[in-house]
Parts: sequence; structure tokens; C-alpha cells
Amino acid sequence: MRDLFPPVAGPRVLATPLGVDFCAALVAGLDAMLQGQSPEAIARVDLYVANARMERRLRALYIARGAGFLPRIRPVQALGDSVDLSDLPPAIPPLRLRLELVQLIGKLLDAQPKLAPRSALYDLADSLADLMGEMFEEGVTPQAIAGLDVGDHAIHWQRAQAFLDLVTHFLQDDAALTREARQTRIVARLARLWQSQPPAHPVIVAGSTGSRGATAQLMEAVARLPQGAVILPGIDRDMPQAIWARLLEDRREGLDGEDHPQYRLARFADRLGLDPWAIPDWPGAERPRGGRGAVVSLALRPAPVTDQWMTEGPRLTGLAEAMAGVTLLEAPNPQVEATAIALRLRQAVAEGKRAAVIASDRTLTRQVTAALSRWGITPDDSAGQPLSLSPPGRFLRHVAEIEAKPADPEALAVILKHPLCHTGSERGLHLLRARDLEVQVLRARPGLPSRARLVEWADKRRDDPGAMAWVGWLTDHLLSPIDPGALPMDTRVARHLVRAEALAAGPDAAGSGDLFDKEPGEAARKLMDDLIAEASVGGAISASDYRDLFTALTQDREVRQPLFPHADILIWGTQEARVQGADLIILAGLNEGAWPAPPPADPWLNRALRAQAGLRLPDRVIGLAAHDFQQGMAAPEVWLTRARRDAETDTVPSRWLNRLGNLLAGSGPEAKQALAGMTARGEFYIALATRQLTPQDTTPFEPRPAPQPPAVARPRRLSVTEVETLIRDPYAVYARRVLGLRKLDPLRAEADARVRGSVLHKVMQDFIEATMTGLPDRDAALAQLLGITDSVLEDEAPWPAARRLWRARMGRVAGFILDTEVERRARGLPEIIERLGEWEVPGTGVTLRGKGDRIDRLHDGRLAIYDYKTGAPPTEKEERHFAKQLWLMALMAEGGAFGLPQGASVGHVAYVGLGAKPVIRAHDIDPAELAIVTGEFIRRLHHMGDPASGFPSRRAIKDTRYAGDYDQLARYGEWDETQTPLLIPVGRDDGGPQDG
Repeated sequence: MRDLFPPVAGPRVLATPLGVDFCAALVAGLDAMLQGQSPEAIARVDLYVANARMERRLRALYIARGAGFLPRIRPVQALGDSVDLSDLPPAIPPLRLRLELVQLIGKLLDAQPKLAPRSALYDLADSLADLMGEMFEEGVTPQAIAGLDVGDHAIHWQRAQAFLDLVTHFLQDDAALTREARQTRIVARLARLWQSQPPAHPVIVAGSTGSRGATAQLMEAVARLPQGAVILPGIDRDMPQAIWARLLEDRREGLDGEDHPQYRLARFADRLGLDPWAIPDWPGAERPRGGRGAVVSLALRPAPVTDQWMTEGPRLTGLAEAMAGVTLLEAPNPQVEATAIALRLRQAVAEGKRAAVIASDRTLTRQVTAALSRWGITPDDSAGQPLSLSPPGRFLRHVAEIEAKPADPEALAVILKHPLCHTGSERGLHLLRARDLEVQVLRARPGLPSRARLVEWADKRRDDPGAMAWVGWLTDHLLSPIDPGALPMDTRVARHLVRAEALAAGPDAAGSGDLFDKEPGEAARKLMDDLIAEASVGGAISASDYRDLFTALTQDREVRQPLFPHADILIWGTQEARVQGADLIILAGLNEGAWPAPPPADPWLNRALRAQAGLRLPDRVIGLAAHDFQQGMAAPEVWLTRARRDAETDTVPSRWLNRLGNLLAGSGPEAKQALAGMTARGEFYIALATRQLTPQDTTPFEPRPAPQPPAVARPRRLSVTEVETLIRDPYAVYARRVLGLRKLDPLRAEADARVRGSVLHKVMQDFIEATMTGLPDRDAALAQLLGITDSVLEDEAPWPAARRLWRARMGRVAGFILDTEVERRARGLPEIIERLGEWEVPGTGVTLRGKGDRIDRLHDGRLAIYDYKTGAPPTEKEERHFAKQLWLMALMAEGGAFGLPQGASVGHVAYVGLGAKPVIRAHDIDPAELAIVTGEFIRRLHHMGDPASGFPSRRAIKDTRYAGDYDQLARYGEWDETQTPLLIPVGRDDGGPQDG
């Protein structure tokens, strides 16, 4: 083939202007330069591109043109087949490097625990690996780091040096090369080879700015080849020569310029002895028309020369036309921002335009995706999803968690209900069993579920013959004893994999079920295979450390979901935006701290030490982001969006957005008019989005309900405690007794008042039963009471902190219990303890049910009823109107409940309050008063049974600050207590649904 490039005196560097679709321009330029040559000539071109994404885009462009030859397209990281590497060892796999660093850091922390907390182990390993890679790429030796002038930072440097010394052998050992070290060696070897034997065919490096040392070295070597060329992306043709010179001068003097979007291009040109403003355009890279580039270039001038806005800003012309394609959208919140973006993307589909959202905020892009689903549009999201958030990633993380600590009810339910658990046959039956187990066992009582409790549950399922085998499978893999201590890592990985595969397959299947199916499953399988391959260098690892390591690894890997996205609606990260183009570019989430993101923290070297060592400065990431912003601003149509407020506080506009707005606001009437037009276009879409988010057909508020079920459906059984509920909140009795609805107990049980009450009742029951024949002396009784307390707390309260707190509370009231117990024994002796009783209330057809905490037989033959309270007993006023519990227990006892003879007489009732201020609230029973209570109670039951009466919600709530169990069902909040309840007939007399 003929020479592709004419001879030049120096290195050959070309560039594409801002706003050019780099890949399309590259293809068009090659076509133009190869015009008239044989079709196979292009196959002799070596084309090294910035990354694998750019390689895929170029291949897609060539394939879309039909059959033909392609250049040899490779990312700059794949240089291995260009030179003989037989004497170079393969690169250390990243996982192996990470595990080796973890081992080294772990040993250092064991020896010097004050250096850092052990929880930082994996973060420190990752940070050290990044620093090592950077040192290789920039050619910085360990000796250069050790010789830094640390000045006043000697103490911190001593700590950092202790860690840096760990990696010295990686930096000096030729037999253990990291990926970066190997790439650096390959580039150096290739440069030497090309210097002595330059290739005759064209070699091109395209799309990189040379921000990394090894890549810049490769680009320099290619630029100096006779048929070599470097093509830089996104050069600013509107920036004056003086500003380019200022950037170069600041670089030579060591001043700050890294955050400027053109800094890396200027640095690379200076490295080759070129003037960046004189770099020619790549053939076919047509510069976008209009003056927008000049506006953006001026807005992004280096900070020391922004005073030029005052002189150059008013001279800008044609601003209305230049900014006509720019929309500025400042939404009140991220939801409105995402909805407005989705509306514009929906419009782009109708217009047949290619549109791309560029954002670094993944939460925002997920909101945009969700908003687009309204119209059945799935965007092509280049970022994919972290493996940790995919179904197999979540499942494997849950299994790793139960390797580290015993499975609590919540962990069991999460795994059993996961879509990848029991993916074999009879999955429907598995889900039914899991649901029943959750309700009947896991939520039934606090604490860790035991094998015995599960076997007892399975034994009761007489109509489910497979339940016992299912429980055996479950307990073998979820309740088997754990070994949290240090074990060889290969053992840890094997246990993890075996357990996960068994849980995914189910009890009657082999293999791993659907766990490793499809792309996310294949990525999970690859991770497990990598762990198996590298576990030998992982040393001994505890279960909790393994869980943390596995979680971190799943967060680092991304997978693409097997979807069928829209071809022209795209979501890009900033890297994709550098090498692709679209008709509409939406630069979203433009808030400071999001875009640009703050430079990552460096625990090893501050800014001054990095500059001294020759490492990359933190501002480099801001400069790269600025270049992405500048490139996006040159698209035919551009949206700039942000939310004025996030979930927590007001936000600050991105520095580039701020600069652009300030420049336009201060550059004269035409500029202000252009800014007003940008804002007006954004306000239009904000209004559309707000309307979209506002329900158009609003559902009217529900009235305060008082349902009227027919007589046949009205309650026929009540508990003693429900009588107060019937007075205060009749709707709750309706929901529970008529509708049969009960609040589910939480999976993650908390140490609440209900559990504390059951613990107290159990302590008192055990203590009274142990002393039925008589109380020992005070000291022995106190020791016995506290000993019983310890035993009950151990069994019933699986929260160490709550056990200590409740034990202390019992210690404070133990003396009061014993003193008042002596008084109770002086009046009578315990006869009934914690016994259920029932009594049919005469003339009502209603059965009253309750449990007597304690019933004593007084010396005069009458009965005394005691009720324990963990809080304050009801006041006299509350007893008169609401709290009828003790009086109703007396009626039940006299009516023959609790196994007592009919006609028994109750002479005394008392609340025993054992709260912060222990107190006894006692009453001697007056038969006349009891008769009044009986009459009131019977009248209330007759009213409850009257079909004309309703069950109003929240009739007389004790404390309106707290929500009731059925407030949501009653639609409380759509009404309040001042509204008159509305009688609502429900049901039919035959038990069927209400007509109409």
C-alpha cells in the first residue's frame, strides 16, 4: 500500500475539534486517506484506541457499512501481540494482588494495631494497589518515595511508610509484575523496537489524551514513527494562543492547571515539543458551526485570567443563535429533574433523534430509567449494574452473611424467599412453606430459630408429608453450626459455594439450580472461580473478613442485564461520552460534589508530596470531567440539568454551570437574553414534569369510617384487654374480630414493652410457683427472685443490652416486690397463676376470655385478683371510663371461669405496677359497684351486637401521637378525630358481600 501519511519533520499529532463524534470522524478520515487504494489496505492499519468501549463502537461502525476489511483495532492495554514477550512473566491477577496485600496489611495491623482499624483492611489494600499501579505508570521508584521531603508531616509519614514498605517487593520483583508494571515494560520494549525497526504500515493511537504516563510514552513512540500518528480528541479551537501558552508556562513552573479541560492536551503537546494551537485537524473532522464553543471556552478559562470575561464577554456576538440549542433546567428536586429528562427523551424518540444522558450520579440515571418505563422505553445503559445488586450477587452475599453469624429470622426469610432459592422442582410448594414458617415460627417469638422449633412446626403439618425433609434441608444449610474463626481461604470459598449451590438447587436436586444462569449468573460464577483459583494466597481468614471481602468484590464487578434496550436512547458514563456523539446530549446532575465528583482521598501522599514525587495530582480527575463537560457542550442540542435540592439539603451548582451562568449574566443584553431563553426552555419542561407527577384524577378523601356489619358477623368472642379497645377504638375490634386481620409480628424483633411485659410475667410466675409453700427469708428470696430473672432473660430476651437494662430495673424493684409480696401473703395464698379462663356473658351471646396473672385465696375464703404492669397502672379516672380489666376479671371469676366454682366471691383486686415508680393500686370489691360495672358492660355488648350501631375509628384514643395497628386500613390521615364517623353498612346477613 502507498504511504498513508506524508512525511513530516517532527512527531505527527492531529486532533478532532470539540463537538465531533470522534469514532465517526476517525472512520471517515481513514476512508478519505485511503481513497484510491486497494480494499485490503485498511487491514494493514494498526489502530490503538483509548479503551474497549471505543473499540466496540468502531467495530460497530465498520460492521454497519456491510462486508469489508477492518483495521486491526485494539485498546492500548492490549499490546502483547505487537512484540515478543516470551521472557516477561504474566501479570499478577488483580484478585491475587489484592489478597496478597490484604495478608501483608493484616499482619502489619496485628503487630501494630494503632496504625489503622482492622475494618479498613480492604480499603487500605485497594488504595495501596492503586498507588502501586500509578507508580509503575508514572515511572516513580520506591527510592523516590522514600526520599521525599515530608517537612512537618513526619509522624503521619512514619505511619504511611510502614504500609508503603510492604509493597516494595512488588515494585522491585521482576517475577511478580502487576498489570501496570507489565504494560509499562511492554510500552518501553515496543518503543525501543520501533526506534530500531520502524513498521512500514500505518500505526495510529486514537482517542487518548495521554493522561497516564505509560500511555503517553506509547503515544510519543507512535507519533515519531514514519507512518505513525496520534489523534487527540476534543481540542479547543476557540482558546487563544495566549491561554495555551499560559497553561504550558504554569505547567513548567509547577503551578496549578490540572483542573482545566485542555491541560492534558497541552501537556502532551509540550512533551513532544509541539504548540497545541498549531496541531492540525484530522481529515473529515468538521468543526461544528456556531459560536457556542467560544462561549464555553471563555467560561472555562483558568481561574487567574477570568478577568478576561469583562473585556471579551461583551464582544461575543451571535449569542442567541449560539445558545439556541442549549436548555438550562434547574428542577426543585431530583424526581422532577429525572421526569423532565424522561419527557425530553420520549420526545426524541418521536423525532427520530439519537439522545444520550451523561451523568455520574447513578441514582439519577436509575430514576430516569424508571420514568421512561411509563412509555415502555428501556434506555441502553452502558454502565450496567454492580454484581452486588444483581440477583445472584445478592443471594451469594446473603449466604456469606450466614457463614459469618448465626441466621436470625430476618436472614432466614430473606434467603428462603429469594428468587434464586430452591429453583428446582416444587418451587411453589417451597414458597408456601416459607410463608407459613415465617408467620408461625420466625415471627412468633424473638431470638434465633432452633432446629427443634422447626421440626416441631413440620411435625404439625400432617397434610404436608414433605415438610420434614424440607426442614432437614433448611436446617442443614441455614442452621448448621458456623465457624467464625480463621480458616484457610480455600476452605471458606468451598463452604460458601457448596452452601449456596445447595440452597439454590433445593432438597431434591443436584447442581446449582438457576444460580449461575444468564449474564449476571455467569459473572457470579466467574467471581467464584477467580476466588477458587487465588484462594491459596489468601491465607487464613475469618468468616466476617471473608464476608467483607466478598461484598467488596461484588461491588467492583459490573454486569449487563439481559434486556432489549432502545437503540437511540442511551445512558453514558463520562468515558463513553468522550468517544461517541448524539443529536441530543443531556448533561445531568450538574451539582458540585456530584459532577465533578471530589478527588478521591489519598491516605498516603498529600498534594505537595505527589507533585514532588511526580505522581498524578488529585485535580486530574476534575480536569478530565471538565473536558467531558466541554465536549458535551458542543453537541447540536444540549440540556444542562440539576436539582436545586437533594434528599437532605440545598445543592450548589457545578462550577462549570456557575461559570457559564455568570459569564452570560454579565456580558451584556444579548447574553442575558440568551441565558433567559435557556432558562425559559427548562422551565417549560419543569412545568410538564410537575404536571406529570401531579395526579390528575385525585381520589377523594375517605370519611371517618364506622362500619356496620350485620348481626351474624359481629364479634362473639372478646378478650378482656379488647374491652378497653372496644371503648377507645371500636374499629380495631371490627378489623380484628370481624375481618380477621392481625398485625404481623416483626421479623427483626425488638426489645419493646410487649416483650418486657412477657418477661416480667414469666419472672413473677416462676417466682410465685417456686414459693407456693412459703417465702424464704428476705436475702434468700431476693437471691431467688434475681436468679429467676437471669434465667428468664437468658431464654426470652436475645438482646444483651436489653438483658442488662431489664436486669438492672428488676434489681431496683425487687425489694418492692418482696415487701408487697409479704403483705399479699398476709391476706391470702396464691391459688391460680397465669391461667386462661372463659365466661359467657349472660344474655349477650358473647364469650369473654382472659388470662389471670394471679388469683389468691384470701383467709376469709374470698378471692383476690392481681394484675402485673410493667408501666404505670391506670389512673382512677381511666379505670372509671376505660380500663375495666380487673373488674371484668372479677366478673369472670365469680361466673366460674379459671376453673373456679360458680358463685365464687371476689373481695379484692389490685394492679401491681413495677415500672420506674413501683406502686400498688388496689380496690376492695363492693358488690353494688360490681353490679354497676356488670350492667354497663352488658349494655356495651348489646350495643356492639346491635346491627344499627357502627365501629367508629379512634373514638377515644389515649395518646394521639402513636399510630394504631389499623389506622392505615381506616385511612386515618384523610380524616381526623374532629370529623363525625360515617356509618357504612358492610356485608350481608347471610355473610356474603354487600350489594352495590
